[in-house]
Amino acid sequence: VQLVESGGGLVQPGGSLRLSCAVSGSSLVYYSIAWFRQAPGKEREGVSCISRSGASTNYADSVKGRFTIPRDNAKNTVYLQMNSLKPEDTAVYYCAANWARYCSYSAMNYWGKGTLVTVSS
Repeated sequence: VQLVESGGGLVQPGGSLRLSCAVSGSSLVYYSIAWFRQAPGKEREGVSCISRSGASTNYADSVKGRFTIPRDNAKNTVYLQMNSLKPEDTAVYYCAANWARYCSYSAMNYWGKGTLVTVSS
């Protein structure tokens, strides 16, 4: 199973980006998916996750109300829609897959290599 992130880049504060996490080698329907990020000099943190069915989602307090995590099983892709971006959102963003039915940030089975998001004027 491979996960490939895309959609990162440079954006001004207040702007938006949509990250994609494309799953190959298996069907997305078998996995819950989480997005993580790691800023320079900081530990990796869970940002958002979505359950296998898509019925349950979770967001870190720092992104609640600004980020959403839609999934499209037909396209084998999960997205991270990021709005009202702030400089403190600058980080490498990773997606990861878990066999668990429910949303989880632990014991991830597969990881992508990350995509860089820079929020700066």
